[in-house]
Amino acid sequence: MKIDHLPIGARFLWKGVAYTKAGPMTASADSGGSVFVPKHAVLQPVPGEAPPPLAAPESGPLDAAKVLAAFETYHQTALTLAGEDGRSALESARQRFIAEIR
Repeated sequence: MKIDHLPIGARFLWKGVAYTKAGPMTASADSGGSVFVPKHAVLQPVPGEAPPPLAAPESGPLDAAKVLAAFETYHQTALTLAGEDGRSALESARQRFIAEIR
């Protein structure tokens, strides 16, 4: 198992030491102290304990209407920040984006 598969509070063994996940890539040792746990580290269950639950998978598919609304908000902000030359390029990119998602 990997650190990013575990929920905060899950216990595991790494390099023979028992840890509790404290953050996205950090853990607290049972003996004290904190460590950074790289994503590539292979973690083991603590002997005598049930394996830690895996983190819940992300929610279902994205809502297309919400994505488009968020993109339009972003696009309007980008238009206000861009100069005249940038506005035409942004509008062209917007049209390509919308065509790709439909």
